[in-house]
Amino acid sequence: MTGSAVKILVVDDEPPIRKLLRVGLTAQGYEVQEAPNASAARQSVADVMPDLIVLDLGLPDKSGHDLLQEWRNEGLSMPVVILSSRTDEAGIVKALESGADDYVTKPFGINELGARIRVALRHRLQQQGEKAIFQTGGLSIDLVKRIVKVDGAEIKLSPKEYDILRVLAQHAGKVLTHQFLLKQIWGPAADVQYLRVYVRQLRQKIEQIPDQPHYITTETGVGYRLREPD
Repeated sequence: MTGSAVKILVVDDEPPIRKLLRVGLTAQGYEVQEAPNASAARQSVADVMPDLIVLDLGLPDKSGHDLLQEWRNEGLSMPVVILSSRTDEAGIVKALESGADDYVTKPFGINELGARIRVALRHRLQQQGEKAIFQTGGLSIDLVKRIVKVDGAEIKLSPKEYDILRVLAQHAGKVLTHQFLLKQIWGPAADVQYLRVYVRQLRQKIEQIPDQPHYITTETGVGYRLREPD
């Protein structure tokens, strides 16, 4: 293990889960720290600032939602990937609205979690030095000239369609909730139906098979995710 290894803090009250994550993530080259509850997690963050946190929502001394909200209110911006047995849409949306970068539900595969961690880390690097050209597969977006192409052919989008695609591209690989997108494009009072209509129109223009989207995927009941950049 080198001193430059990415540090991941695993916050989970189940010892078998922590062991699984420690072994699996260490094998992927990460330096793993563990915390069984919110109090220990806060101390770990204070002692050695991790590069990313894997956070369970069901902690014994405080909910993961509250802990995440506290960190974000304090200005801590490291990526947080939620790992939880909760599958209810309200809980997932609440976590994402509180500042989580992604979520994985238990039971989970360590390879899937590793992929989500890599996306979250890349996304933060992207935000720090955003490129003018976004490229994923055959889809390219010139964020300066506002030109969208699919397989080299320019696609004409309405202003709202472009705005939705731009916001998704700025957070590529991360699920964006309906409310986040509505607030960014229309304002907090907008109806989610507006978003669904425009996303449907957008898919008609950029997807080869709109009903089986390759670029803009739906997180049922939560929001949308744009495929991560190449």
